[in-house]
This record gives sequence, structure tokens and C-alpha cells, in this order.
Amino acid sequence: MTDRLDVWERRLHVAGQAIPYFVLVLSTASYLVVAAEPWPVRWTNLGIAVAAVLWMLWWVELHPRWHDRTGPMVVFFLGVLVFYGVLGLRHPMFGFYSFAGYIYATGFLPGRWKLAGVTATAVLAATSMHGGLPVPEPAAIGLYAVMVLIVVAVACTFTLFGHYTHEQSLRRKEMVAEMAAMIEENAGLHAQLLIQAREAGVLDERQRLAREIHDTLAQGFTGIITQLQVDEDPPRHVETALRLARENLAEARRSVHALRPPALEDSNLPDALSEVAAGWTDQTGVPASVATTGAARPLHPEVEVALLRAAQEALSNVAKHAAASRVGLTLSYMEDVVTLDVRDDGAGFDPGTATDGFGLVGMRQRVSRLAGALVVESEPGGGTAVSASVPAIPAEVAR
Repeated sequence: MTDRLDVWERRLHVAGQAIPYFVLVLSTASYLVVAAEPWPVRWTNLGIAVAAVLWMLWWVELHPRWHDRTGPMVVFFLGVLVFYGVLGLRHPMFGFYSFAGYIYATGFLPGRWKLAGVTATAVLAATSMHGGLPVPEPAAIGLYAVMVLIVVAVACTFTLFGHYTHEQSLRRKEMVAEMAAMIEENAGLHAQLLIQAREAGVLDERQRLAREIHDTLAQGFTGIITQLQVDEDPPRHVETALRLARENLAEARRSVHALRPPALEDSNLPDALSEVAAGWTDQTGVPASVATTGAARPLHPEVEVALLRAAQEALSNVAKHAAASRVGLTLSYMEDVVTLDVRDDGAGFDPGTATDGFGLVGMRQRVSRLAGALVVESEPGGGTAVSASVPAIPAEVAR
């Protein structure tokens, strides 16, 4: 339905561009056939009509960039009125040219200028149909006035109707565009939710496998080694079993270690944050410093992953939106809580304003799963501070 209406609107637009030329050619041809005037007069009127065509071509077809400028379009329309007034007063057959005045007034004049242009065109049309200005007699003047009022009223009514129809069409297109944008935004959010869910599922599965390996294989090998070490001088086959148990215990521990996120594979959380900040600085050219307060200690893998992901998302938001000149990350170890603060001196924003992004929502969900909290402080022009606080669950809880 919308596509069909758009097609009709394009057709009407093309017709609107052609009608002024069509009615002028029709009026001129009819005049040359019907009028019983001397040929010098006919040639004069024909020359005026040709000049009117050139006037329209110059302003409308050859200079389309002027269509949105009020000054040039007012000058153009006044010229059309002059041509129509001269031709209409010289012969009533040129009254058809009034359609050009109506079309150009509604198409190129802004605001109240539209009604003014339509009214002026209607007065000239009524004068042309009347055969010129009335003679100074009450009856003739009254008839002329009634004719002018009727033509002006009809022309203004159709103009207002067309204006409101055009406004409704614009609002309809805006609504369609907004709906399309909402659909696209929802699709993007849905895709981001799927990515977040997949990441969370992968992380949960990695942690589950790590716990299973630690609680079964690693603990079993540890028990076997303990039993085999009881004999101070074990037989050869016991020594072989002890060596195999130790090797498999080492392999199990490597598997548990390998299931941690890549950024935390070979480093603790402060070092991983420093590595992430350094890589981000290399990509963006914006200095990012990392500071640690309190006694750094191993935390539960999910806690470290949540804080590392929060830092990565915060830095990503800074690169996309903040236009900052520097960023600071502070990791604070306290007795029961560990906090990550990310501050920048960028453009800032109003936290109460709804945004299209999912970054802050994802950060808040990740922190909330650990019974933590995410606080965002910002204002336009005042930079942004993001603080993620989670319980300081020790690493031993995962064993």
C-alpha cells in the first residue's frame, strides 16, 4: 500500500512539473486559432508566451538548487504573475495559465506565502475571466467582486486541502521510517542479546568443565599420588604409577588453566587489564592508565572475567562516543568487594536519556549475575565515570 502511494506521489510530482508548460502551450495554441486579432497583436502575445516559457525553464529546470531558497522563488513567482497578468488581460483565452500560478505557489512558496500567492493568482484569474477590470459602475463592480471572492475562496480551499494532505503524507512517511528504524534497532538488540547469551553460555560451560576436571581428575590424581608416596622405597611399578599420576595431574591442571578466558590465561587480573588498556591505546591513540589499590589477590574466575569484560566494554564506549583525550582505570581490592572504575574526560552524556546501544545494559547484566552493581556518572561536557563493584569471591571457592 505504501509503495503504491509513493508511485502515485511521484506521478503527481511529474504531472505538476509538466502542467504549467502544458496549459501555457494550450492557451497559446487556442488563442492563435480562435482570436480574431491582427497578426502584429498575435505575434506580440506569442512572444510574451515564449518569454514566459523561458522564464520557467530558467528558474525551475535549469536551477533546481534554487527551489529551497525563499528569495529566488519569490522573485520567480512574481515573474510568473506578471506574465500571467499581462497575457490574461490581453486575452481571456490565456486564463488557463492560472494553473501555473497555483502550482508554483503551493510548490515553491513557504508558509503563508502559499496562500498569498494563490490569492494573487485567483484575483488575476477572476479578472481575466471577467474580461479585464470592471467599468466604474456599481453593478459591474459588484459582479466583479463576487467573481473574485468565489474564485479566491475555491482556490484557497483546494490549496489548504492539498497542504494538509501533503502534511499527512509526510507524517505517514516519517511513521514508516520510524517503524523501520525500530525494527532494525530491535533486530540489532536481538543479535546483541544472542551474542551476550552465547558468550555467557560459553563462559559458564568453560567454568563448569574446569570445576569438573578440578573436582574429579585433579583431585583423584592428587589422592593417588598421596597414597603412592606412603612407601619410602616403592617398587619400580609403583614409581612408574607415581610418575604417570604426577604427569596427568599436571595435564589436568593445564586443562583447568586453559579454560580461563584468553586475556587471563597467562596473567592475573591487574596485568590483564594493563594488557587490554595498552592494546586499546595502540588502536585509538588515546592514553589509558591502569592503577591498582589494595592487596591484589586471585579471585573467582567469573569475578575476574566480569571485571575484564566490563573494562573492555567501557573502553569500547569511550572510543565510539566520548572523544576523550585520556582514560584512567582503577582496580580496587577491598576486604569483601573489588571495584573497577573507568573514567574519561570526553564529551559525556545524560545518563537519564535512552540510548540505542546495548553496552551498558550488557555490563549491568554481567555484574548483576554476581550480585554486584554498576554505577554510571556523567553529564554533557563533563566526562564519564563507570564503576563496577562485585563481591571479592576468592579463587579457592572455585576449587
